[in-house]
Amino acid sequence: MSAKVVVVGSLNMDLVARTERLPRAGETVAGESFFTVPGGKGANQAVAAARLGASVAMVGNVGDDAYGQQLRQALEVEGIDCQAVSACPGVSSGVALITVDAASQNSIVIIPGGNGQLTPASVQRFDALLQAAEVIICQLEVPADTVAWALARGRELGKTVMLNPAPATGPLPAQWLAHIDYLIPNESEAEALTGAPVDDLASARRAGERLLQMGAGKVIVTLGAQGALFVSRDGSRHFPAPQVKALDTTAAGDTFVGGFAAALVRGLGEDDAITLGQRAAALSVTRAGAQPSIPTLAELAP
Repeated sequence: MSAKVVVVGSLNMDLVARTERLPRAGETVAGESFFTVPGGKGANQAVAAARLGASVAMVGNVGDDAYGQQLRQALEVEGIDCQAVSACPGVSSGVALITVDAASQNSIVIIPGGNGQLTPASVQRFDALLQAAEVIICQLEVPADTVAWALARGRELGKTVMLNPAPATGPLPAQWLAHIDYLIPNESEAEALTGAPVDDLASARRAGERLLQMGAGKVIVTLGAQGALFVSRDGSRHFPAPQVKALDTTAAGDTFVGGFAAALVRGLGEDDAITLGQRAAALSVTRAGAQPSIPTLAELAP
């Protein structure tokens, strides 16, 4: 079966330390636990889309190391097509060093490893996957020229193109936005993209409208416990989040993106797809880790 969702992006091994509070600069604090778990925004979104009902293919790179083998196997277990997950000799797999405090806030350091070797040419080798897709999802954890190529190719093929602009450090190149059907930033990313503070619904709406003016098709600003704001040329709609007790927010945004994409390819409308993504993300924050926290469609049944 052809993959309806193709994710072009990153695969990381997450090295997770839990501690009462995050250390200040130069400070050493005692930790409570440590574990390794497959992650990376691209791989997380692929897993979310697969668990929430889509057929999925992953396009990305790992290192020629034990972590790379584990990352690929973690996707294959989910039934994800990994023909386009390539091992790069001489580099490590991507690694994310994650510290999580008692309030479930995290700080993350990412070493790109193989992700940094994902070139436009290496994605183009698997163009048949893009041609067969309905939805193509990108993030910003692989080189910018690769993201630019994938977005443009998705638009050229007439696919539904999504960009989760994470991690965002500033405005996107103007030409990218015209290729994007759904731009899905969180508050800090929306702030980086527009240069204006985003800290409540009104400012999120202004940011979304600004991103539409800059060329994006539609914008969904994810607001954590405050839900999500959908902004289009027809107006905006706020979707309150389910109320849960958060344990670990890692991969919540990825769960939303993957769930939203999976719902669209399953034929749901935008509102229902956003609601499904929110329900999945809310359940994910009640669990520890990136991919282990992502729920299945069956778990979301009423």
